[in-house]
This record gives sequence, C-alpha cells and structure tokens, in this order.
Amino acid sequence: MAQYELMYILKPDLGEEQTAAGIERFNDMVARASGTVEKTDKWGRRKLAFDIDGHGEGFYVLVTFQGDGTIANELTRQLKIQEDVLRSMIVRLDD
Repeated sequence: MAQYELMYILKPDLGEEQTAAGIERFNDMVARASGTVEKTDKWGRRKLAFDIDGHGEGFYVLVTFQGDGTIANELTRQLKIQEDVLRSMIVRLDD
C-alpha cells in the first residue's frame, strides 16, 4: 500500500456542521476503498492567493492516508464533482 497526502479546500461559507460532514465524507471514501486514514489535519480558514469562484478564503484540510493506486483516482474523481470543494490535490509520498 502506498502512502498519500490529500489537500483540499472547502468553501468558506459552509457552517461548522457542513464542514465536518464534508471532511467525514471524504474520510469515509478512503475507508470504503479499503484504505486507512492516518491523520486528518484541519488548517481552518485561510486567505487564498487569488479568488476561486468568487471566494477569497477557504477552509483547508490535509489528510494523510494509505491505499492502492485506484483510491487516488477515485478520490480525484469525487473531489472534482463536489460543489463544496474549491480545489484539491493528491500527492503520493515516496519512501
């Protein structure tokens, strides 16, 4: 199993409950794809370098997880279709 880092930015106008539900939804996606979430680091609201879809801020989340190659492809696909996600990136961590 490979180790990955997932960084995504949620819309800043979501409430605390919606933000927590969004984070839990992506962690569940990892678990359903036979992966394991090692750490979820909530960075909170931060200013963006440039406006994205009219938003000057975003809620940053960094997730470290393990899984096979298909998990990264499926997460990328799911993150692109979620309306609450402004940007996302998955990086494989090499030893």
